[in-house]
Amino acid sequence: MKHSEVTVSEGTFFILINSYAKFELYNEAVGVLHVMEKEFGVRPGTHTYNFLLNVLVDGNKLVLVETVHSKMLSDGVKPDVSTFNILIKALCKAHQIRPAILLMEEMANYGLAPDEKTFTTLMQGYIEEGNLGGALRVREQMVASQCAWSNVTINVLINGFCKEGKVEEALIFVQEMANEGFCPDKFTFNTLISGLCKVGHVNHALEILDLMLQEGFDPDLFTYNAVISGLCKTGEVKEAMEVLSQMLSRGCTPNAVTYNAIINTLCKDNQVQEATELARFLTSKGVLPDVSTFNSLIQGLCLSSNFSIAMDLFFEMKTKGCKPDEFTYNILIDCLCTKGKLDEALRLLKDMESSGCARSVITYNTLIDGFCKIKKIEEAEEIFDQMEVQGVSRNLVTYNTLIDGLSKCKRVDEAAQLMDQMLMEGLKPDKFTYNSLLSYFCRTGDIKKAADIVQTMTTNGCEPDVVTYGTLIQGLCKAGRTEIASRLLRSIQMKGMVLTPRAYNPVLQALFKRKRIKEAMRLFREMEEKSESPDAVSYKIAFRGLCCGGGPIAEAVDFAVEMTERGYIPETSTFYMLAEGLCALDMEETLVSLVEKVMVKARFSDNEAAMVMGFLRIRKFEDGLASFGRVLNSQNPQKGYW
Repeated sequence: MKHSEVTVSEGTFFILINSYAKFELYNEAVGVLHVMEKEFGVRPGTHTYNFLLNVLVDGNKLVLVETVHSKMLSDGVKPDVSTFNILIKALCKAHQIRPAILLMEEMANYGLAPDEKTFTTLMQGYIEEGNLGGALRVREQMVASQCAWSNVTINVLINGFCKEGKVEEALIFVQEMANEGFCPDKFTFNTLISGLCKVGHVNHALEILDLMLQEGFDPDLFTYNAVISGLCKTGEVKEAMEVLSQMLSRGCTPNAVTYNAIINTLCKDNQVQEATELARFLTSKGVLPDVSTFNSLIQGLCLSSNFSIAMDLFFEMKTKGCKPDEFTYNILIDCLCTKGKLDEALRLLKDMESSGCARSVITYNTLIDGFCKIKKIEEAEEIFDQMEVQGVSRNLVTYNTLIDGLSKCKRVDEAAQLMDQMLMEGLKPDKFTYNSLLSYFCRTGDIKKAADIVQTMTTNGCEPDVVTYGTLIQGLCKAGRTEIASRLLRSIQMKGMVLTPRAYNPVLQALFKRKRIKEAMRLFREMEEKSESPDAVSYKIAFRGLCCGGGPIAEAVDFAVEMTERGYIPETSTFYMLAEGLCALDMEETLVSLVEKVMVKARFSDNEAAMVMGFLRIRKFEDGLASFGRVLNSQNPQKGYW
């Protein structure tokens, strides 16, 4: 072309600039300016510079944008409105909103006025920064300058409202603009539907979808995916399937995103079979399952105790060319660790390594936790050491898990050393760290060291929590320091901390053991008023204490009725004590009435209840109570609380 007599226009070089940009050869694209002028004698004009600047902005090459703009001005090429719009877009992309505003104000120096594109670019810039107020101020400037607006302007602002979750305000804005001649388009409907679904107003979104259809707009993939995702988030899978059917009937082809939303929700709802069937249907329609699809199904199968099928799916995934990711491996490793199958979990870790899949701190933490739970601390320490070799940074969870495992295996000196190492690595111990060590000292009855842990915890700015105090109170009671435990309980209450039954139960048990029945019952009633409601352990401790304490039998009977009405079934062995007392006092009718109440709450079958009542009516109390106890024990295996 250079040696022929063919005239080369500016437009010819646009193709060359665009080609370089496609291959991300941006320096070469800038070099076209030199080629134009020096080799072809074509002086780049405003249009060429604008085209090049826009290509550079889209490629996020903002330093080159500045270079080209400087050359444009030094070569005496006058910028036009498009030039300013492109530069404003570049500044907004670089989060330089204030300079972008100043650049718009500079347009007047060139005899130019901002157009709709100028204003909407600035609005979008503010919205991307999460500053809807700034975008609305730009709109006020736009109105004041009498710049004409189109649907583009309105849709940008509607998107801004929805992005900040202000969907109701977006709808009011649409109505206001409709009064000024705005007609919603497909983008408007899609934005509103997506915004409503994100804030959980799916029914309203469905109404907008109906209106969209009435206005003659065909919903697209974005529309349907937004609605289906919204319905899935609210657990309305059936409705999501209905929308999917509507989507297919209207000729809109779903993609993996559509199916994954439904499959993921079905798996979470333990409907793994339905999810698998949908995945098979997906494949028959030509939409191949991706890694997200497989992950949802594998997780669902693991959660529903179908691990062998999950592993089959894992191997199927690999044979179909879908590469498992870190999440896939972590699901399976976690499931194997939960089952105590650590050797298989380690084999998966090796498979993960050989497949080139990155192993994160989550993977290693899962394995360390698995080994600690089955008291294989040496293996847990090996995994801990491997992390350093593999260049995986340990986090607070890593240290806490191993410290807890060491403490439970009575290797508290090593746990303390690990805490020192943790501090050297810049990690600050938290409540879990201190509580692990505290539990050990409380279990061994070393109250002095337990108190030292709490003191260190407070000194280091880590405020003790309900678990801390509950553990310390339990340790004090175990060491026979009931009075100190009671005082600690009172001081915690004065701090305004709401304690759990775990903190009260050890004191309650200690008081009943010492036959301080009235004091124990006052504490029980106080627990009802000032803390969380008593739990099953609280009721069993109190019931046993009343039956063994030698107090009025009527109080024990009333308490048995109370706990039964609240859904807590009396412990069989304790109930026998009460029954013996009632029979000794000729209070058989009270016993029969109490047995009837318990059988109703414990949901005895008609046959079971009839058998027990049959014995009681003919005064064969021993046989009746034996039958009653067998049924209760089959429902609730007995546990000791003393």
